[in-house]
Amino acid sequence: MSLDDLDLDFVQLGETGLQTSELQFGTWRFGRETEEGNLEISEERGHELLDAYEAAGGRFIDTADIYGGGVAEEWIGDWLADRDRERYTIASKIYWQTREGDPNSRGTNRKSVRHRIDALLERLDTDYVDVLYIHRWDDQTPAREMMKTLNGLVEDGKVHYLGASTLRPNAWKVAKANEIAEREGWEPFTVAQPRYNLVDREIEGDYLEMARHYGMAVCPWSPLGQGFLTGKYDREEGLTGESKAAESSHFESYLTETNFDVHDELDAVADEVDASPAQTALAWLMHRDGVTAPIVGARTVDQLEENLEAATIDLSDEQVDRLTEAKGGPYAGL
Repeated sequence: MSLDDLDLDFVQLGETGLQTSELQFGTWRFGRETEEGNLEISEERGHELLDAYEAAGGRFIDTADIYGGGVAEEWIGDWLADRDRERYTIASKIYWQTREGDPNSRGTNRKSVRHRIDALLERLDTDYVDVLYIHRWDDQTPAREMMKTLNGLVEDGKVHYLGASTLRPNAWKVAKANEIAEREGWEPFTVAQPRYNLVDREIEGDYLEMARHYGMAVCPWSPLGQGFLTGKYDREEGLTGESKAAESSHFESYLTETNFDVHDELDAVADEVDASPAQTALAWLMHRDGVTAPIVGARTVDQLEENLEAATIDLSDEQVDRLTEAKGGPYAGL
């Protein structure tokens, strides 16, 4: 199957009126240098990947103001310049420090947020972003200050919807912010972007329940566990030489017996549906109740094509249950 033969469906973004591609495209590798000093994706390759995603019917592009030190947004803006901006949904994120020695260039304080939205819109060469995420939670800024500031961006037309991205579940913090917003008549968080995949299951329970309660879309990042679920390793030897994940100092945490047991079941189901482990892992996530649209990335067009073809794979309820039960989440039965 070629990318031109794919036609990604649109799904509703939670309880908003916005429609999103069933697989979103993440650009965190654009302009990124690895710990070994290697450039993961150049501008030329980035545009090739955006072309390929577009050819498959994809319209939701996810980025952040720190990806590649800001060049990811610039490259996306250059790519959009020859297209109808209104046909694409663009999401970006703010939080991490952008100026050395300036603590106010970090977090979600009013000064930082107002400066950063103008800077990222300039890089993207657009008047607005469809979704603005807080990249992480800022414990130094009161939730009321943050939500009032973010609401102002919506009222100014610079942002359409608000989202919260997280590494660790923080359901009560998002809930608190949304309750403040509801009480004050401000825009709440309507999109959640947590880490979630077959081996990272920490959001099962309170976080997913919180998202359901508020009608929030759930758009998981790292759906392949930093590449662990692609099969480029084995239990005895660990990573193979071709796996770029070897350049991540955090990857070794995935190399556990429990996770390898999950991968054994993943391989078995992949064989049954005639798909790759990566495609099957993505298909499982797309079948999970409460998940709206996973965010996929790739270094090459071939990898992107493989990932996007996950949208064509139909898993049975029995297969979904087997994969789910291969590694229980922190809250059994949820």
